[in-house]
Amino acid sequence: MTKRHRVLAATAVVGLVIAGVQSVGVAVAHADDVKPSAPPGTEPSASAPVPIDSNAPGLKIPQGGTLAPVKVLDIAEVVEDLGGEQRRQETNQTVMMALQSEVLFPEDSAVFNAQAAARIQAIAQEINQQKATRIRVFGFTDDQGSYEHGKELSKKRADAVQAELVKTVTNPSVVFDVRGYSEDYPIADNGTEEGRKKNRRVEITFPRSDG
Repeated sequence: MTKRHRVLAATAVVGLVIAGVQSVGVAVAHADDVKPSAPPGTEPSASAPVPIDSNAPGLKIPQGGTLAPVKVLDIAEVVEDLGGEQRRQETNQTVMMALQSEVLFPEDSAVFNAQAAARIQAIAQEINQQKATRIRVFGFTDDQGSYEHGKELSKKRADAVQAELVKTVTNPSVVFDVRGYSEDYPIADNGTEEGRKKNRRVEITFPRSDG
């Protein structure tokens, strides 16, 4: 039996920006040109449950400090196979399935191996159950080789997964967003083979149904 582990993460934070003061544990503002930590279109969708008055005396903001914008992240439940070959992440809005490239394709290839179709068809069946109308298929590589080669390979792999999904997804009006991101948006350390293996992946994301 395959062992699995589960990680729950929930974050709702109110930050303080202290003018002219540096202290341990206080995050400083980042530059506008810093690359986002997730691909465009995958940002958290949760909103603040209550309005926050920056002038409320109960906040006890230090003199000279100002209240940073409230940032609320979706509650995410992550279930990953022991080897990390398949990872499922659910929020209150979406389901994301990440498959390592090694379980779908030979090395440096966008042609499916013998087991790939069955894995993707199982995901397509859940898409049908969720009655999803918009599906994101994003491909990623590690940082080995040129960026442009990774861009081409990750897009071809995403295209191959999308083409296989179409065979089983029954909604004729479903819309696919298919992209290849090369080495952008790693989820593990590219300095180790274990990390690079996790970064070589295809992610399939679709909305959860209300029912």
